[in-house]
Amino acid sequence: MQLTETHRPTLDQALEAIRTRAYWSPHPEHPKAYGESAPADGLAAFEALRGSRFDLDQPGTDGWTGGEVSPYGPELGIEYPHPDLDVLLPAMRAGMAGWREAGPETRALVCLEILSRISARTHEFAHAVMHTSGQAFMMAFQAGGPHAQDRGLEAVAYAYAEQTRTPAAADWSKPQGKRDPLQLRKTFTTAGRGIALMIGCNTFPTWNGYPGLFASLATGNPVLVKPHPRAVLPLALTVKVAREVLAEAGFDPNLVCLAVERPEEGIAKILATRPEIKIIDYTGSTAFGEWLEANARQAQVYTEKAGVNTIVIDSTDDYKGMLSNLAFSLSLYSGQMCTTPQNVLIPRDGITTESGPKSYDEVAADLAAAVGGLLGDDARANALLGALVNPDVKARLEAAADLGEVALESREVPNPDFPGATVRTPVIVKLDGARKYWESADTEPAYLSECFGPVSFVVAVDSTADALDLLRRTVREKGAMTVGAYTTSTETERAIEDVCFEESAQLSLNLTGGVYVNQTAAFSDFHGSGGNPAANAALCDAAFVANRFRVVEVRRQA
Repeated sequence: MQLTETHRPTLDQALEAIRTRAYWSPHPEHPKAYGESAPADGLAAFEALRGSRFDLDQPGTDGWTGGEVSPYGPELGIEYPHPDLDVLLPAMRAGMAGWREAGPETRALVCLEILSRISARTHEFAHAVMHTSGQAFMMAFQAGGPHAQDRGLEAVAYAYAEQTRTPAAADWSKPQGKRDPLQLRKTFTTAGRGIALMIGCNTFPTWNGYPGLFASLATGNPVLVKPHPRAVLPLALTVKVAREVLAEAGFDPNLVCLAVERPEEGIAKILATRPEIKIIDYTGSTAFGEWLEANARQAQVYTEKAGVNTIVIDSTDDYKGMLSNLAFSLSLYSGQMCTTPQNVLIPRDGITTESGPKSYDEVAADLAAAVGGLLGDDARANALLGALVNPDVKARLEAAADLGEVALESREVPNPDFPGATVRTPVIVKLDGARKYWESADTEPAYLSECFGPVSFVVAVDSTADALDLLRRTVREKGAMTVGAYTTSTETERAIEDVCFEESAQLSLNLTGGVYVNQTAAFSDFHGSGGNPAANAALCDAAFVANRFRVVEVRRQA
């Protein structure tokens, strides 16, 4: 395999991109960029997988399991190998020596070849993501394809940079006056910690999965991929591609394996405390994330959990642009993103705009109208909303209407292509955020807990200062992946920044165009900070990769 000639220029560009933080991506976002036959070929490849047995030829297979049902209705009918962990885990460790000896550059280039082959099959992966996550096709194509691949490549770039920070060898000479100097030849080898466990999520199996997978693999660790039981296929395809590339490059394909659980088996909890598991990447509920952090003591654990994302509206000089931007942010993928805003804090006396003052009630009504207008056409609504990923989201949506005055009712959107899909527009509920409510120890307001899905709360606060106090408490106690704010005041902008600096929350200010608070760009934006309860790591920075390997020194007398 001509890995250096093919992929070294891409690695160099990725290294430059994480240094400059400028826009760059080697993976095309538009479906037509993959060739005229790619859409049909990708759909055919996906359809050919349905109703089949997905054989990976990995050791320790003791049976078959599956059961994925698309959020759009159809059963996938795919069976996956179920692992005997006592056979599989030792087989995975067996390939570590050769992978370590390959060195950081070769490991990085093999990872880039894996990503390149995944990229060539983006249309196939898009259908797999769509029919396991409920994302609409274009979102599944972009977020599940090029954007996920960018995040994987970003992790490889950081891994390479951190591993090569220390030279591979050094000649050491210490003067001894009249005596001969002390001389040593020192070598420094990066060595992986051990088997890495990547626990996939239902909503973004590739986007959230690839950073940890490729960070661990590039730093010398075998990776065991444990998908969410409702979203196996995208990660199973990833594992298959990785195993093919590793074998062709002369490495043990068991460096990447798949662990699919039987119904109610709870294999993630079993694996997480196995002594062979030294690294864990997890995206999902706060409860299980905290369990992992408390119980997987033998492993380095990276978690992304729940958070309560907040928008503070103080003032704006583009009222229409603000409403349009927020409407899109609240609607995209039915709010089933870890970065979707939930709480919109508005002073009860209203805000100032370029067209005059707007009361709290007016802003709430206008935001509801903007969302309703955006989703008024069923075809456009389906393209933006996708489908609800599971019944729990639907239950939360329906229960939210009883929490307060409804500014915008949720409506059912028929999907003519997939009559079995559950598609709902967001509900917007007006709540009182007076300090006496959220400072009370008796009951916690609804807006102080994550309500994952298409649910937004427009919260009336006594002042912008109170909004910032509530923001601070929310981020500190509940966490936040994103914070947004609108203000024309330099003083208020500085105060909002101070809250986010102190509580380690990523902030977007005055977004009114085509960039949204719930979107982040690989190589430039940090996804999460690792500094508040929503996540203990950021995607992607040096800290995300540096503790996945150790540097082992060998000294020899010169």
